[in-house]
Amino acid sequence: MEMSITLLVTFVILMFLGVPIAVSLGAASVICMATMSSLPLNMAAQNMFTAMNSFIMVAVPLFILCGSLMDEGGVADKIYGLAEALVGWLYGGLGHVSVVVNMLFAGMSGSSVAAIASIGKMSINALHKKSYPMDYSTAINLAGSMLASVIPPSILMINAAATASVSIGQALLGGMIPGLIIGLIFMIYNYLYCKKHGIGDRIPFSGKKLGKAFITAIPALLTPVILLGGVYTGIYTPTEGAGIAVVYTVIVSIYVYKNLKWSDLPRIIAANARSTGTILFVAIAAKPAGTLFEMDGLPQAVASLIAGMSGNRIVLMLVLYVFLIIVGMFMDATAAIFILVPILLPAVTAAGVSPLFFVVFLVITLSFGLITPPVGVCLYAAQNVTGLPLEKIIKASIPWIILIAVSLIIFIIFPQIVTTPVALVFGT
Repeated sequence: MEMSITLLVTFVILMFLGVPIAVSLGAASVICMATMSSLPLNMAAQNMFTAMNSFIMVAVPLFILCGSLMDEGGVADKIYGLAEALVGWLYGGLGHVSVVVNMLFAGMSGSSVAAIASIGKMSINALHKKSYPMDYSTAINLAGSMLASVIPPSILMINAAATASVSIGQALLGGMIPGLIIGLIFMIYNYLYCKKHGIGDRIPFSGKKLGKAFITAIPALLTPVILLGGVYTGIYTPTEGAGIAVVYTVIVSIYVYKNLKWSDLPRIIAANARSTGTILFVAIAAKPAGTLFEMDGLPQAVASLIAGMSGNRIVLMLVLYVFLIIVGMFMDATAAIFILVPILLPAVTAAGVSPLFFVVFLVITLSFGLITPPVGVCLYAAQNVTGLPLEKIIKASIPWIILIAVSLIIFIIFPQIVTTPVALVFGT
């Protein structure tokens, strides 16, 4: 255990000194490998190559590219128009629009940051013009953006499923039901809040407007159908589906919505390569660390520790719940997935927890870190979009965070909410 503790301490020290996460993790692994193990240093390079020599991992940059193309290709505008026509007539209408449009965009981009930067910016401005408080407008969109990390095709879910050797198709479907439930809870709270405080105008319902918005949005809505339909039916793999979705999005953005030109693609691809490189760099840096943890017996030790805490599955998951929220607040979710899954998965499966449920639970819980300080990337993106003080956004977000927290407790008590739909669709 000494080597594992040294590696983790070194990693945390380097990270808090401002060294990038991937470099911190890789450097800590190499230092421990060189000074505390008998493994040759070229083992680190071999582990890194093995981490990237994966057909599944190719899906990650393709999903990110698809989200970038949709962001700049005008898809967000069409999705917002459809959501407004669909639920804008309810009490607190534009608040409902914000939730629905985030769920729809989540089913296309797979990225919470993309959601808050595109849909979020548009929605916050629309809410503010209709006399919704700016902090409330920001908080509902910030919370809604988190759904992109839960509802398929979630990039975090793909990373977690690949790391846990769980079917990506099953994991993506497993995230859909919790995402929809959380979205519905958001809408109920928005309705009650707006009614209590007398804010928000309702938009008169128009079947003609809804029909027109739906027809306009059909090309955009077909993206998740093409992407996920083929995966769930087994026609193609998630990686192949991501590639098909990229090609389809390019065609729609250029020839249907006409918001992109062929000359824009090199710029978008280059920006996508930079963001993808950050994620994949973390993945390859985590592989040597995982090897050292396994050699040092850390997963087995954690499994024994957790098993000794309680024989009750619910108590065990609640303990992990608190632990993962704290981890998510201080560590990038992608890095946490690559580090924690190999350590925690043997422990939770030994306690009778489904690996599929654990993957979905892990992703939702770590996603808290996207909207909470001190490293919440969506939180800072929201501040950049609105210019509001950070403390004001955090204060306004507290009710939404509580709603997500309560939802997760419900999922812990009733894991069938996640696993039963997957079993019915995949026949497992």
